[in-house]
Amino acid sequence: MKIVILGSGNVAFHLAKAFKEKNIAVSQIFGRNEIALKEISEKFSIPYSTEEVPDADLYLISVSDDSVTNISKKISKENCLVAHTSGSLPKEILQGNYRKASFYPLQTFSKSKNLNYAEIPFFVEAENEDDLEILKNVALKISENVMISDYEKRKYIHLTAVFACNFVNHLFSRAKEISDAQDIPFNYFLPLIDETVQKIHEIDPKSAQTGPAVRNDGRVLELHEALITDAEHMKIYKTMNESIKKMYEL
Repeated sequence: MKIVILGSGNVAFHLAKAFKEKNIAVSQIFGRNEIALKEISEKFSIPYSTEEVPDADLYLISVSDDSVTNISKKISKENCLVAHTSGSLPKEILQGNYRKASFYPLQTFSKSKNLNYAEIPFFVEAENEDDLEILKNVALKISENVMISDYEKRKYIHLTAVFACNFVNHLFSRAKEISDAQDIPFNYFLPLIDETVQKIHEIDPKSAQTGPAVRNDGRVLELHEALITDAEHMKIYKTMNESIKKMYEL
């Protein structure tokens, strides 16, 4: 089976790397950013092009959501299988006379960060059972966690991921702003962060909650608010504490 990856960003990079590690041949990687394509090509011995999309059996589109429709129009082969890797788009966003699908890896990707691909959940969707089997078989060569999920379910998977990953990472960034302003090395907080994340492997997040809001400790809450001078920090602090109080009916 000939596979072509369209894209040169973080997801495309890691798909190419995962396929290389599992000896899954990729015929070509296609995109607009020649510098990024060349990096992927040299690292994983995959031919690349910025001009022409070759014939293939399976195309995996790994670009930004805003670019999926336009890049999908570049696939001229009919009756092939085309899947995007977005968590927030329906397969019908793909524009072409081919079989449409979704191949969504639930993970945050950075080129500089090594990942254990076997642990990454893949959610697949297709128009028929045969195509589902193709996508499942490809995903199972990479990951031990492969599930069928339609678009309605995948939207909620993606929403949950934004809360669990993007929002949490933003809080890390805001926390670092506070520590940097007081010349406190942020790496001092890494053991706390690691323990917080590790704890929810064993305890339900709601049961694992600690802090002044869950204790309804007004003295500490007022002390913290008196220390905060940044308006965005204050907005976040109050919003998060109100959410915690409501969850625990304090």
